[in-house]
Amino acid sequence: MLDKIVIANRGEIALRILRACSELGIKTVAVHSTADSELKHVLLADESVCIGPPPSIDSYLNIPALISAAEITDAVAIHPGYGFLSENADFAERVEQSGFVFIGPKAETIRIMGDKVAAIKAMKKAGVPCVPGSDGPLTDDANLNLKVARGIGYPIIIKASGGGGGRGMRVVHSESNLLNAISLTKSEAAAAFANDVVYMEKYLETPRHVEIQVLSDSHGNAIHLGERDCSMQRRHQKVVEEAPAPGITEKVRKRIGKVCSDACRDIGYRGAGTFEFLYENGEFYFIEMNTRVQVEHPVTEMVTGVDIIREQLLIASGEKLSYKQEDIKINGHAIECRINAEDPDNFMPCPGTITEFHAPGGPGIRMDTHIYDNYRVPPYYDSMIGKLIAHGNDRESAINRMRTALLEIYIEGIKTNIPLQQRILDDAAFQAGGANIHYLEKKLGL
Repeated sequence: MLDKIVIANRGEIALRILRACSELGIKTVAVHSTADSELKHVLLADESVCIGPPPSIDSYLNIPALISAAEITDAVAIHPGYGFLSENADFAERVEQSGFVFIGPKAETIRIMGDKVAAIKAMKKAGVPCVPGSDGPLTDDANLNLKVARGIGYPIIIKASGGGGGRGMRVVHSESNLLNAISLTKSEAAAAFANDVVYMEKYLETPRHVEIQVLSDSHGNAIHLGERDCSMQRRHQKVVEEAPAPGITEKVRKRIGKVCSDACRDIGYRGAGTFEFLYENGEFYFIEMNTRVQVEHPVTEMVTGVDIIREQLLIASGEKLSYKQEDIKINGHAIECRINAEDPDNFMPCPGTITEFHAPGGPGIRMDTHIYDNYRVPPYYDSMIGKLIAHGNDRESAINRMRTALLEIYIEGIKTNIPLQQRILDDAAFQAGGANIHYLEKKLGL
């Protein structure tokens, strides 16, 4: 077992990792910027190290500072959480080269999955269904690009190979706009990702976002933990997630889950990961693999009883998976609402001091958050301040529990998106289940 790890993150995920380490008897080192000295996990960790000023580039993205923190505290491993450097192959490589364990996949795996063209190629080879597309990078041959687009059929979408988070994408509805769209996307990709490679895919007009959670160890064992529906999105950012996905049968779950776990074995995957799909007309189309723990992992934990962070730590320790596929059962339904420090009407971040906080409770309610009375939300980082999760025997029960919890939660001193989450939970289309990824934006008039 790893005896001491550096938690290379902040906020609720850092606290979540610390709790899992505590249960396993692993000592923790909390790294933090000067703005985050009062974070809950920093106060609870066995040791803490300040790694720089507030800007992320000088602290949480500062690779030498993070490795130095591991060195001076005699830690043996680094957990990246999500965001920041969690999917940075160079960071994973530097960690391993410095003699520490990176709690995640191998650098080469992260590198392949971080390049969308390489990832699609690897997934096709592994038998994972993919969106019809260019099957590789687009060249500067205009006639060839026009021919490829005609073969796919409009509308199509141009994507940056190094993109992510909803950036580096452009939808094209007609041939007259194609070449200009390719040129613009290449320029934007070069500026944003230092990589101007783009590719082309069929644009699915009313898909859902359905993802499969996987766990895979270093001994050739891999399992899936079922699926999540993350279709309630605003500007490609998830707002509400749930497990299992409405309308996905046990037969379909087993089929696509097996495809994903088989792919993990095929590519030699290690750790927790997520296969993200667009789901339309009963078909799954791979879009990307996230090589880290997801923000929405609690809904899967609630319906399976599997502690995903604990499994990450055990896998990184060289242990075999604690579960076999036949051990995994879906129990009831879970919903997660992201709680953000933002104006619910215009979505502008609203940092400031939380003068009073009361967490909701009751059967099936879980609140993952780092906030407390008089905690100051800094203006430098993502606006998410917590995740509210409700579990019930069925979807209706989970919705009702979440609605009650959203009424009970109390955060004073700053604005939050709780009113928006209440609107979503009361929405007839959400209650019916199966809304597509464009539904929320259209409802909000964006």
